[in-house]
Amino acid sequence: MANQCEYCAWYYIDEEDGEGECTVNLDEDDYARMMGGFSTECPYYQSGDEYRIVRKQM
Repeated sequence: MANQCEYCAWYYIDEEDGEGECTVNLDEDDYARMMGGFSTECPYYQSGDEYRIVRKQM
């Protein structure tokens, strides 16, 4: 999941200290479901690739 997070639209890297964090807005229940699940992929992943739509048009 860590490799996938680096390319997610919700992943933010602080320029001052270089630390990254997920900024998806989860409530307590959503967080517990995500952490207790057996899936290795994040259900909140969104591609951070701005050029994805452009490639479809070509």
